[in-house]
Parts: sequence; structure tokens; C-alpha cells
Amino acid sequence: MTKGGGSHPRKGGKGRDAASGRPAGKRPSPGKSQPKSQPKRTPRPSPAPSPEPPAPPAERFVLGAIPGATPGKWIDLWNERMPHTALELIPLAVPDQRRALLEGEVDAALVRLPLDRADLHVIALYDEVPVVVTAADSALTVADELDLADLEGEIVIVPGDDVLGLEVPGAVAPSFAPPADTAEAIATVAAGVGAVIVPMSLARLHRRKDADYRPLRDGPISSVALAWVADRTTPEVEAFVGIVRGRTSNSSR
Repeated sequence: MTKGGGSHPRKGGKGRDAASGRPAGKRPSPGKSQPKSQPKRTPRPSPAPSPEPPAPPAERFVLGAIPGATPGKWIDLWNERMPHTALELIPLAVPDQRRALLEGEVDAALVRLPLDRADLHVIALYDEVPVVVTAADSALTVADELDLADLEGEIVIVPGDDVLGLEVPGAVAPSFAPPADTAEAIATVAAGVGAVIVPMSLARLHRRKDADYRPLRDGPISSVALAWVADRTTPEVEAFVGIVRGRTSNSSR
């Protein structure tokens, strides 16, 4: 105890500031406060690249067509919808149809099947019935339709550009060299010698007053298709595909 009854802290003890309650001798550091969180900035998106301008239309589109194909209505629609691209139609012999496509002679072609489809896109369009073409006064024209059995004993001519590959049981082979093409074969039968079997479109293509034809019920069907090289599917090819498939000008692909 000391004089006056007061008490003193022990030597070496730590006192407290009466006003703040902090340990004696401690003062808050001036100017220090808790840092405020900064708002996150949203990064600005990079400007989108300008779209590439559409390629100008090709000046021409080359369409090949085998004999008998009738693309007239499709060409009319093409001229309406694609006025800036001229359509050029060139004839193709059936043996040359694949080569003409692969070598780029045509952009697309109306072809006759069968066709080796490697590297090609092929869309079947329609089938043709076979017909027997004879002289207009032949006894075979009495019937409205014929069967292969009706040709037994008849001379059947196979032209050099034959597309059916049909062998007629019991038919008689001609004693002369086969005609080079269908037009020559039909001229031969019109003169009264034998018969020739072709798809109906070829009979119509080479129609003559002195020849006539009748459907062959059990003969092979011949199919016509649209074909083009797969890795050359240009906007013009797509436009023609849309036309033959019956799409309108506003239809999506």
C-alpha cells in the first residue's frame, strides 16, 4: 500500500488508455482505412469482322445432256431466276457422260444410268419405259403393247450407242454390221428390216412417219439422273438442283 491509499500498477505491467480502452501507448495509425473493393470492368467485345461480300454470279453454267433428255422447262426457269448467268446446253454421248463431268467439260449433266458414282453426286429424276420401234406397217404394231416373247424369230438390231444392253430370247441377229447409232438403226427398221428396242425418249427424238413404236412391258427400265462432281458444288449447281427438284425461287436449300 502507498501513502494516500492509491494503488499503482506493478512494475513492468501494461496499462490501458482510459478513453479508448486500447493498450497504453498504442494509437491508431493515421490515414489507414480498409481498402474499398473496385467494381469489375466488363471487357468490351472485339468488333465482329466485316462479312465477306458475296461472290458475283458466274457468267455461264454448262449443262450436258444425253440424247433424249428434255431439260427445256428447267432451262426456262433458269433464265427467269438466273438472268446474270447464261446456261449453255451441250449434247453428251452416253459413253462420254462421266468423262465430261470429271474433266470439267460441263458443270452438271443429265445422264443415263447406270453410271459409276465415285466422286459424283447423282440425283435420279425419272424412269423411261422401253419401246420396240418397227416399220409403220409391221405386224408388230397391231398390238398396243408387246412382250419379249412377241419378238421371238424377229430380227432385233442393236445400235452402236445402245443403252439398254438387252438380249432378246429367240431373236435373230442381223446379217449386217450393227448401225453406228440409234438414228441409223431406226432408219433401217423404217425401211422394213427388223426392230430396235430403245427408251421411249429416243424413239420420240428420232420419230419418223414411216416408223412406229410400241411399249415393251417386260423390258428394262432406263433411268435419267442429274449428276455433278461432288467437290465442285458451286452456287450455280445448287441453283439448278433446286430447279429440277421443284423448289420455288424463295425456297431454302
